[in-house]
Amino acid sequence: MTTEPLFSIPRSSELETVTITFEGRAITVPAGISVAAALLVGGVHDFRSSAVGQAPRAPYCMMGVCFECLVEIDGVPARQSCIVPAQDGMQVRRQIGAPALDDVRFAEES
Repeated sequence: MTTEPLFSIPRSSELETVTITFEGRAITVPAGISVAAALLVGGVHDFRSSAVGQAPRAPYCMMGVCFECLVEIDGVPARQSCIVPAQDGMQVRRQIGAPALDDVRFAEES
């Protein structure tokens, strides 16, 4: 049985970071995490509002199954923030209700 740690956590001086902007507020997070994780680290609690009733919603499954983490990323609405890697300079906004079908584009198109 090994007594060595299985994972190592880099010191903060060695950690690569990215900065995303959520509704005008910069959030600096470790590189390689999802947009959902970055927003949670940044203290964001409401990612979107429901289409009916405008109830606030936040991530639930964190693996792309539930669609509760939808946000607008770089002008593209209805993106699943839990499966999109955070990249430096991303502009993220809350998803308010359902987007118009004309506004929905595939990530590959943007």
